[in-house]
Amino acid sequence: MDTVADTHSPSSSSSDVDVTPRGATSAVHRALQLIQSDDSDSKLQAVKEIRRLTKTSQRCRRLLAEAVIPLVSMLRVDSPESHHESALLALLNLAVKDERNKISIVEAGALEPVISFLRSKNLNLQEYATAALLTLSASVSNKPIIGASGAFPLLVDILRHGTTQAKVDAVMALSNLSTHTDNLTIILGTGPIPCIVSLLKASKKSSKTAEKCCSLIESLVGFDEGRTALTAEEGGVLAVVEVLENGSLQAREHAVGALLTMCESDRCKYREPILGEGVIPGLLELTVQGTPKSQTKAQTLLRLLRETPYPRSELQPDTLENIVCNIISQIDGDDQSSKAKKMLAEMVQISMEQSLRHLQQRARVCTPTDLPISNSCASEVSLK
Repeated sequence: MDTVADTHSPSSSSSDVDVTPRGATSAVHRALQLIQSDDSDSKLQAVKEIRRLTKTSQRCRRLLAEAVIPLVSMLRVDSPESHHESALLALLNLAVKDERNKISIVEAGALEPVISFLRSKNLNLQEYATAALLTLSASVSNKPIIGASGAFPLLVDILRHGTTQAKVDAVMALSNLSTHTDNLTIILGTGPIPCIVSLLKASKKSSKTAEKCCSLIESLVGFDEGRTALTAEEGGVLAVVEVLENGSLQAREHAVGALLTMCESDRCKYREPILGEGVIPGLLELTVQGTPKSQTKAQTLLRLLRETPYPRSELQPDTLENIVCNIISQIDGDDQSSKAKKMLAEMVQISMEQSLRHLQQRARVCTPTDLPISNSCASEVSLK
């Protein structure tokens, strides 16, 4: 995610204009002069102008790159918190969709004051600092530097006690940073699973927040401590299953990936906790309606969830239907079993319809519309 500044800045816009507006070039020069001034009021006037100019113009962000160092200096000086807020928002605008500015802001020493703002009792400043880390964490170059800065415990603390917006930005920043392998063990050491699960429970399952929560969980359950923490957290596995059922396509992919990682790591330990949360209907749906990766993962997980993970005899072939029937026979509770059986029937119907559509498409490819159907193609169409 790389548009967070716009959500926090009052001068927000959802689109960028690459062409510098008329008169903006002179305004850029004036802003750069003012930001270098020793006069506090002149600096504040420059900050306001920088925020306005960088609201929608990518070109202005480039032209105003020289403002990064004086803006970072404003974060360091002992001045009213409102000045820090303004300078931070200007830096956020400069960083949006500009990789070089992201890197320059970190190189200029912004992390130290930004991280200190995470401890602030001023909720606005705390929120803007979290947003800044989210934006800066989108840069691959910045990820190891942020990871080594001591930000993780504070971001997790924001997940526990921050404002709603700060919590969302914190989990997205952690998700961004978790893609750097060395950061994962540091994040895991802060004990983040309970607060991630809490945010996931409170989020709409189809939201971007739920997607990032599941992405982070999928990474963390690659470690034994992460798997243990998720199953120990009340409703932890269930929250992942709910995303598997109702999340966005990408979120469902992360959810099934997390459950599969757990089951593959120790099938005997995690099979029952996963089955107990009613995962089968969602898995069945994923096998025919998920992304290609989700479909493969769902089928693999279904095989692991059956009574024995090993292939059956030729008399009982290792088909998805047989695997699911085997699982259904072991499910306690009429409601879960009935729902799973219904989903299985629907899955088979959808699969058949997809196969028929595929055959029809092949027939159309083989047969020009203005010619009789050839014998080879007719034999395929006759399968309808």
